[in-house]
Amino acid sequence: MPADTDPIATVYVVDDDPLMRSSLKFQLEPAGYEVRCFAASGEFLRAAAELVPGLLILDVRMPELDGLALQERLNREKLDFPTIMITGHGEVEMAVRAMKAGAVDFVEKPFARQTILDSVRLAQQRLHKPPAAAAVSQAAAARLALLSKREYEVLEWLVAGLTNKMIARRLALSPRTVENHRARIMEKMRAGSLSELVRLALAGGVAANGGAVARQG
Repeated sequence: MPADTDPIATVYVVDDDPLMRSSLKFQLEPAGYEVRCFAASGEFLRAAAELVPGLLILDVRMPELDGLALQERLNREKLDFPTIMITGHGEVEMAVRAMKAGAVDFVEKPFARQTILDSVRLAQQRLHKPPAAAAVSQAAAARLALLSKREYEVLEWLVAGLTNKMIARRLALSPRTVENHRARIMEKMRAGSLSELVRLALAGGVAANGGAVARQG
């Protein structure tokens, strides 16, 4: 449940899929969150300025105004909703773009209830206790320094949204070798998920366009 020291968080769900809206409401309300759903980005955008502060769960793929476009509009209008992006298979690159634009996390479909709860709690921390950016960057950089040159290269392509097989082709490696590198990267970065790994990598200064930045040192 939400921490006793924090007020009950309001979670805004923006998704054109009624089953997903219902599912998220069903998953979050028993944990103590107030959930308000919107069927379209435009509907949420029209209401956003009058809404109480809260968290935003936003689907990447929506008609008319997609999740990334809505995020950009909210940023331009200086409307701050700590955002979790919901992504489908193969949309990691879009999710990384969202995180570079300020999203707190991304969750790939299909996801377990505990996964979305963990992401919402992370966003809730951002809402009530914004992290010290310098400290986060310093900690991430220290973990990045533990990676070998090859592991760093693999990480850059992971952050760019490439799959293990795609990275293997880029680096002329076997998919199994990339899987092994990825496992070691997760261990050294102390990341429990791909989204956490991406957060740490971006905080540490890894480029999100794969191999574009030479490693320092």
